[in-house]
Amino acid sequence: RLYSDLQTPGRYGRVIITSFRKANMLDQHHTDLILKLHSAVTRIQVQRPGFNYTFAHICILNNDKTCIVDDIVHVLEELKAARSSNRTNFAITYPITHLKDGREVYNGHQLGGVTVHSKDRVKSAEAIQLTYYLQAINSLNDMVAEKWESIFCDTVELFQKSNRKVKMYPFTSSSLKEDFQKTSRVSERYLITSLVLVVTLAILCCSMQDCVRSKPWLGLLGLLTVTLATLTAAGIINLTGGKYNSTFLGIPFVMLGHGLYGTFEMLSSWRKTREDQHVKERTAAVFADSMLSFSLTTAMYLVTFGIGASPFTNIEAARIFCCNSCIAIFFNYLYVLSFYGSSLVFTGYIENNYQHSIFCRKVPKPEVLQEKPAWYRFLLTARFSEDTDDSEETNTYESHLLVWFLKRYYCDWITNTYVKPFVVLFYLVYISFALMGYLQVSEGSDLSNIVATATRTIEYTTAQQKYFSNYSPVIGFYIYESIEYWNTSVQEDVLEYTKGFVRISWFESYLNYLRKLNISTGLPKKNFTDMLRNSFLKTPQFAHFSEDIIFSKKYNNEVDVVASRMFLVAKTMETKREELYDLLETLRKLSLTSKVKFIVFNPSFVYMDRYASSVGAPLQNSCISALFLLFFSAFLVADSLINVWLTLTVASVEFGVIGFMTLWKVELDCISVLCLIYGINYTIDNCAPLLSTFVLGKEFTRTKWVKNALEVHGVAILQSYLCYIVGLIPLAAVPSNLTRTLFRCLFLIALVTFFHCFAILPVILTFLPPSKKKRKEKKNPENREEIECVEMVDMDSTRVVDQITTV
Repeated sequence: RLYSDLQTPGRYGRVIITSFRKANMLDQHHTDLILKLHSAVTRIQVQRPGFNYTFAHICILNNDKTCIVDDIVHVLEELKAARSSNRTNFAITYPITHLKDGREVYNGHQLGGVTVHSKDRVKSAEAIQLTYYLQAINSLNDMVAEKWESIFCDTVELFQKSNRKVKMYPFTSSSLKEDFQKTSRVSERYLITSLVLVVTLAILCCSMQDCVRSKPWLGLLGLLTVTLATLTAAGIINLTGGKYNSTFLGIPFVMLGHGLYGTFEMLSSWRKTREDQHVKERTAAVFADSMLSFSLTTAMYLVTFGIGASPFTNIEAARIFCCNSCIAIFFNYLYVLSFYGSSLVFTGYIENNYQHSIFCRKVPKPEVLQEKPAWYRFLLTARFSEDTDDSEETNTYESHLLVWFLKRYYCDWITNTYVKPFVVLFYLVYISFALMGYLQVSEGSDLSNIVATATRTIEYTTAQQKYFSNYSPVIGFYIYESIEYWNTSVQEDVLEYTKGFVRISWFESYLNYLRKLNISTGLPKKNFTDMLRNSFLKTPQFAHFSEDIIFSKKYNNEVDVVASRMFLVAKTMETKREELYDLLETLRKLSLTSKVKFIVFNPSFVYMDRYASSVGAPLQNSCISALFLLFFSAFLVADSLINVWLTLTVASVEFGVIGFMTLWKVELDCISVLCLIYGINYTIDNCAPLLSTFVLGKEFTRTKWVKNALEVHGVAILQSYLCYIVGLIPLAAVPSNLTRTLFRCLFLIALVTFFHCFAILPVILTFLPPSKKKRKEKKNPENREEIECVEMVDMDSTRVVDQITTV
């Protein structure tokens, strides 16, 4: 008999029945109610042209051609019959009970919240679980089974409406998939809100009071560039037959963090160019200043996610996510070079012609504006180059709020001698809390972490954890070679391997059967096998064990047991998941070293192994890509110290993110690991230009170069950070655990990176290498200065003037 938790994954319907008042589900009223529900489920019909399918047509069959149903149904039927005949000697034991035909059956996963008397007799049970298995051997059968599952859920919900004192939790093989995809549907309006907020803030970040030098269209077009790249990637994935899943919700935010920073950095470089230059020269200066770093960070993204999209990643969802991200980042780079670069040139011509940045209308001279109304003067406020002297010409963009704030206030404040100790103290507190969280990090394999919140999956898994977590899933113990079952030492070994488990075993039952007959268990091989085949398996209460033994006839008509299986169940506590990991590893190690060759299996092991690789594979790939990038960038950067500082910064950020996300109750699963890989790229994206400017700076002091680095790159970092955070905020309101994980991880990555860019690095770099002391250059005799003195006589007077010229 195939037990419910050992069934091969296929089509099925499950329901947990419990009471709001913690009533005994084994009393007469609830027993009748459950059997009535069972009857209603077996009468479900799926209408197809020419035929109506019922449960009897699509169920999995026994050897006697009857539908497999949970043994708890037989127990409830016998309990009802005993009450009808006023028999009081009927007892249910837990977790193994006996049916009237003498069979021993396991009910640990069918009775929940059990209270027992002495000798494991059940006093009450707060929950009962029923499972109905369906065939899916061909496409028609699978389609009918899928429709049956849908009607099954409707039937259970309709049944509950007419019996409001009980609570029912239906679940099918399709529930997880449907609830996983539901995240996309419930996220739509929140993503639209996020888009509106980002558009608004991007326009504001690029605007200033000067209507000529303001660039609101570039803020909108920068976001449009990111959007076009994301849509292009989605289109390519669809055209190539790719599958969509809810993890794709993270891709727009990956693009938002990378793409917007690149566009804001280009705009920041534009502000550093001279206004008296031609637009072509200014554009060339912008590309020369910003595109090198943007190209390197784009290459980093492509390498990191490219390895994730390779066959080395064995999780399909993670592989498709990385593949889509690679395509989007590649097209974003092309669009920034072409589309956004062209937009920058267009707005540059508008600026050079003194046209309004929004309406493209020629801005009148100040003397003309004086005659206009106040609102008109406010909209067309601009500074003309002829109105400023040479000393003020380089400061025309300082009226931008963020530029003004960083240059006038923040740079001086963060490098203040009295502020630095508090920043260092705050960093130590940050490290302390991050360490506290890091030591508590846990790997997550809970299915509820990847689905929307108000769904059947959440309700069912919560109820199952509450009522049915006393025992592990049923573990198949398969002996796949012919062993000497009749040998007493082998018998002891097999029983020793399964010691401590609740066992549903033909082997143990057969040995007990022999002992009851006063027959030695150490029979000769032929007698042992003949007794097993012709006596034990012919007894009705043991006949079902025939499915667990494979016999083979040899050339001399000698019968041998070539393979067999047993079922094991372990007692578990609240930490069921962690115990199951340890149990699985222990059994696997034992199977490699034991004298008896066996394997252990449960469908949940597939998920656990899949989960382990979903965490390990991305981490391994990210480490490979990080090492590759460090090696590759060593040949590209002008100073190796940039790599050192960048590595330390990434390590500090990732350490903090892992620690704080654990304190925020985010487990280390596939989604959070993908976010951590993105966090490496995001940190380098924001910190690399800052560190490069500082390290490569010569002359002056460390403090001076810290200020200079913040003034040059701080505005772009701050603009992209504000847009990114505003875009993330609506994600926190989505009723889905997947988006909750995305929000918390991405928010922490952005916050910690911002903290490092604007607080930690500016302070630490002021008193740690590299040194900025001015080096005295040795005078080269070839380049020495020759001094020529010319004596000049003023003819109008007797004064002699010495004029010194350098040759």
